[in-house]
Amino acid sequence: MSAAGAIFRRELQIALRRRAEWAQPLVFYGIVALLFPLGIAPESPALKTFAPAIIWVGALLAALLGVERLFRADLDDGSLEQLLIAEVPLALLIAAKLAAQWLLTAAPLVIASPLLGYGLGLETGPVIVLFWSLLLGTPTLIFTGGFAAALTVGAPRAGLMLPILVLPLMTPAVIFGGGAVRAAAAGLSPEAPLYFLGALLALSLTLLPMAAAGALRNALG
Repeated sequence: MSAAGAIFRRELQIALRRRAEWAQPLVFYGIVALLFPLGIAPESPALKTFAPAIIWVGALLAALLGVERLFRADLDDGSLEQLLIAEVPLALLIAAKLAAQWLLTAAPLVIASPLLGYGLGLETGPVIVLFWSLLLGTPTLIFTGGFAAALTVGAPRAGLMLPILVLPLMTPAVIFGGGAVRAAAAGLSPEAPLYFLGALLALSLTLLPMAAAGALRNALG
């Protein structure tokens, strides 16, 4: 666990040196969520209907911004090889790296989601569900993106391959996350979609770091 903590702190320290780079997902998220209503009349009921999809698709696209660089810099400076030969399980180190990635890129999106929800006309109940759905769903997006980045870390054109690989894997989280908010807005119980998001989160946290470790060993072996 001390090694995982060291990896986590290292990612945070690197992020402090590249603040503009790590701020891009939040800025992009805000632009997507705030510019979309300009194409719809402010009082149109369609804005409230589309609000969950707008926010969740914005979170998905923002998560994709940092996927390609997850392991690329480590590969270039040689630190990825050090992780592979370390005595600590590689899956644990990858989980710590992805947890830091979530804290840096997705946690601000979760915190900003209530403000965006109110801005798009959602009421308090759906906004609360939106917050919890993003809190449960964004780690799945980050860990899924990490697995896809590990698969393509040695590919010369990973930037073109990643969206093709990762979008189908991220789609279930977007479907259940948006479905939970729509259910709350319609006066229905959002528990079922939230339970599915929780199940996806549990599977992502337990399986995807091991899958990413295997992909990295295969790519650099």
